[in-house]
Parts: sequence; C-alpha cells; structure tokens
Amino acid sequence: MTESTRPTKRGRQTLEAIDAAARKVIAEKGFLKMTVADIVKEAGKSPASFYNYYDSKEALLEHWARQFQSEARDRVLVAEESAPAEPWPRVQIAARAHWETYRERLAEMVGVYQLAMINDDFAKVWDDLCEEPIAGIARSVERAQARGYCPGENPRLAAEAIVAMLNQFCYEKLANGRAATVDDEACIDTLAVVWFRSIYWKP
Repeated sequence: MTESTRPTKRGRQTLEAIDAAARKVIAEKGFLKMTVADIVKEAGKSPASFYNYYDSKEALLEHWARQFQSEARDRVLVAEESAPAEPWPRVQIAARAHWETYRERLAEMVGVYQLAMINDDFAKVWDDLCEEPIAGIARSVERAQARGYCPGENPRLAAEAIVAMLNQFCYEKLANGRAATVDDEACIDTLAVVWFRSIYWKP
C-alpha cells in the first residue's frame, strides 16, 4: 500500500473490514490457499475495494509484516530491559510473550512462514522476523555460560534451535483453525520448560 492508496477517513472502515477478513481466512485456511475472492467474500466487499488498497494478497501480507517487524523489535527491547534477573521467570515471561505475539499476529506469522517456502523476498522477511529473538536468546545463552550452565553449547545455534522450536510449536497449535481449541497456559508452560532445560543445565 503506497501513500497514494492510504485510506481516507471514509475508506478506513472498508480497509479495516478487508484486513479483518484476510486475518480470519488465513487463520482458517492458511495463506497459500487463500484467494482475494475469499477475502472479499468474508468482508462483504467487492474485489475493486480490495484492489483499491492492495495490488495482491502478497502485497497485503508484506504491508502487515513490515509493521510487525517494527513492533516486534520494540517489544524485544522493552522485554529485555524489564525482565527479572533470575533465569526461570525470564524464560517464562519470554515464552509467554512469544506465544501471545504469535497468537495476536497469527495471520502475519502463518502467511510469511508459508510464503517464505516459495518466495525469496518473503524468506528474507521471515529471517528478519526470527533474527530479533535469536539474537536475544543467544545473549541469554552467553550469560548462562558465564554462570557455568550449558558448557560447550554454541550460543547462536542453540538460539536458532530454540526459536525454530517456538515457531513450529506455535504454528502446529494455532494455525489452520486450531487456535480456538488450544489450552494457552499448558502450551506456554511446555515451551518455557523445554526452553529452560535447553540452556540451564550443568554437567
């Protein structure tokens, strides 16, 4: 969406309806199976209304993803500054933040993840989305190693493995219409335990 196609006050309601409809369809069907026809049918709008704001469903997703990147970067910085000193509550808070962010931004996460498999540009977007948590977890591994935990682990590789686990678990539990039936607290607890035990162990 360019500056020239940003909605006027009168058009904002239409754009919000289109975005809400696209999020619902992605959550139910996935991005790759979704069509513009699905979006406008769900929104109760005409195809012309969609193309007034987006050139394609890929353009819609890229617009969302770039917004999300900026917000995610800010959230990581705030979380690191306010996190408690002890490792277990830090991991609990971080696991909850990742789960809740994925749930809140399910359309972006599912859409970019699926499109990254077949589109180099979106593969780069996915890498960018993952880089912030990877960098943060790698720093936490280094801090843990300074206290005698997980000797010999490669901080970067450990962080990449943890983020891959987080994302795949969230995808399996929340995507394709499953989000409404999931026990959020049980899933967050499981993520936190697996994450914690991956780092905070000693020989």
